[in-house]
Amino acid sequence: MTRRLKATAQLLALGLVAGLLALLVWQLGHQAHAPSVGAVAPAFTLNRLDRPGKVSLAAYRGKPVVLNFWASWCEPCKSEAPVLQRDWTSYRNRGVVFLGVDYHDLASDARKFVTAHALTFTMLKDGSGKVTGAYGISQVPETYVLNRQGRVVAHLAGPITDPGFSDKFRSAIAKAVA
Repeated sequence: MTRRLKATAQLLALGLVAGLLALLVWQLGHQAHAPSVGAVAPAFTLNRLDRPGKVSLAAYRGKPVVLNFWASWCEPCKSEAPVLQRDWTSYRNRGVVFLGVDYHDLASDARKFVTAHALTFTMLKDGSGKVTGAYGISQVPETYVLNRQGRVVAHLAGPITDPGFSDKFRSAIAKAVA
């Protein structure tokens, strides 16, 4: 290889690396960030996973909402599912709405997960990823608790079964119901 050809190849490689780095910086700068506590939760309308139809978050204004992002392939989601179902059964009489949002999953796998864990609260499918993007979801499970005005009371990035999150979750629900 000639010296000139080698120098040209090195410059091209350097340009490619610089371009990829610029793309990464741009992506990080334009990435959606999680709504902070006190902020109004991003609005959305999604298709139901558990039956035909659509659900809009706006329809639940005036009610406390637990918004749980999960996936069938997520191990912590599997251990969290029965706890969410139990809590849904316990809190629904106080007007608390539980919404599960499936994250990066095949619909058939998501439906199998819902059936296997006997989940009865409303399940939604975020096929485009717009909602998970608006909520800054980068891992699952993640849970938001919203008050009656649609404001974020708590954001738990991890399973609510984790020792530190269990009390925070119940405390957030109590605050949202008040």
